Amino acid sequence: MSTLIEVPVLVVGGSLVGLSSALFLGHQGVRSMVVEHHRGTAIHPRAAQITQRTMETFRTVGIERMVQERSQEQFVQDGAIIGVETLAGKEVASYIANLNEGIADVSPTPRAFITQSLLEPLLKARAEELGAELRFGTEMISFDEDSEGITAEIQARDTGEISTVRARYMIAADGSHSRVRQRLGIGLRGRGVFSKSVTIYFHAQVASLLRGRNLSVIYVLNPRLRGFFRFEKPFDSGFLAINALGDAADPETDISSGLTEAGCRELIYSALGVNSIPVEIDSVMPWDAQADVAERMRHGRVFLTGDSAHIMPPNGGFGGNTGIQDAHNLAWKLAMVLNGAAGDALLSTYEAERLPVAIFTTEQAYSRYVTRTAPQLGVEKIQPVANDLEVELGYVYRSTAAIPEHVAGGDHENPRESKGRPGTRAPHLFLERDGHRISTLDLFGCGFVLLAGPEGQAWVVAAREAAARCRIPLDSWQPGAGGLKDPGGSCADAYGITSSGASLIRPDGFVAWRSTNSMAPSPRILERVLASVLSRRSLD
Repeated sequence: MSTLIEVPVLVVGGSLVGLSSALFLGHQGVRSMVVEHHRGTAIHPRAAQITQRTMETFRTVGIERMVQERSQEQFVQDGAIIGVETLAGKEVASYIANLNEGIADVSPTPRAFITQSLLEPLLKARAEELGAELRFGTEMISFDEDSEGITAEIQARDTGEISTVRARYMIAADGSHSRVRQRLGIGLRGRGVFSKSVTIYFHAQVASLLRGRNLSVIYVLNPRLRGFFRFEKPFDSGFLAINALGDAADPETDISSGLTEAGCRELIYSALGVNSIPVEIDSVMPWDAQADVAERMRHGRVFLTGDSAHIMPPNGGFGGNTGIQDAHNLAWKLAMVLNGAAGDALLSTYEAERLPVAIFTTEQAYSRYVTRTAPQLGVEKIQPVANDLEVELGYVYRSTAAIPEHVAGGDHENPRESKGRPGTRAPHLFLERDGHRISTLDLFGCGFVLLAGPEGQAWVVAAREAAARCRIPLDSWQPGAGGLKDPGGSCADAYGITSSGASLIRPDGFVAWRSTNSMAPSPRILERVLASVLSRRSLD
């Protein structure tokens, strides 16, 4: 007889995205169980670039400062991304002069690098603080879905003990070879596999070769190989990811087959440009460079997140960030449905919102791969490279969970130009609350928030009445009241509302709705908006 465990959400996969799912669910008051094949968090460093948007989600759940501190311990901040013939040789390309140059105005948080082996324990600890049950060294061996939930069989690897888990919903965060996705028969569409790449982790004293340069990512582009370096402080360890060997016009792209330790050392020397530095190989990780997106991200009560839903090359650092943001988008929706505040149709907006983001971001990663590493794949066949800010902060949601304004626009835009349109990320600007400087983003994160203009007191009153009638937690903020000040007087303009208008922000920090010039403040308007956004019947 197996043990029966009941939990609202079962998360399959306990790496970066699975742990983030548990963390964001816990922040919304939802218990989850995470099952992970490996016996612990990541052992490979796998340096990850953390975008501003991901750092904003970490800020919401209280770990932004810890992530920044660990990042600063590991890496020099604000480095450049360049291309070189060799580390000791000539620079041949400049992609980004400074990782954080020119972006401080759009977010209270910076971009950062941190290895996955240091980030995952931070996510794990916070998820456990918020009530998640994490079972490492555990396999999900089967699952079935019915109209009320998911029944899964899990097995502890060390003891062989089998337990039955009964959950209302399941999140698949089990990676690029997702067994859940395969079991559901969900296919992949995209570019396929274009390199059998490897990442070689090694120790070597390379500080003298850096020559005082502050470099975040170093692409190596020479007749022997094409790939990129990343080094940690104090510049005695790092990794070399290799995508292609030989002639750039007709390269060898199966790097992993037959690769020996001696071969790894020779490749590192070819990328360093010297062979006089002792090199110690720590480990070698083969991986497929591919650009594919799942045909669907929802199957009944199962949701695909992270690499199970989209697989992209590492160029641009978008992969893990996109997965974390999948989890952030999904967590509040599951919470609202589970606590009865929203209808089940709200969960359909997860795929409606995140699948276009996955497709766009995956193509952007592929475009960077081709232009930086593999022009032989055809630069004329790729999506034009968009500004990183548009990829990271400028994606636009189009679903029933945001009330559209019927203006022209694509699925992404410059975040400085969104001006608080519904479906876009709520703009950042600094305010004061009780004498302390905060970001507008610090007002959001758990429930819905109504942000009114400085003369929008009538909307604040209307929001309180609407929230009471709808039985939905809803905070209201207005510059000039409740200890909140807008020293620059620019908040209303930043959100595209009048001084007497208002904007409704979702728990994930995206704008759900805003008033127009012709609207008189009314609880009924807000009740209908909330009913629409939450896919529930109006109280009228």
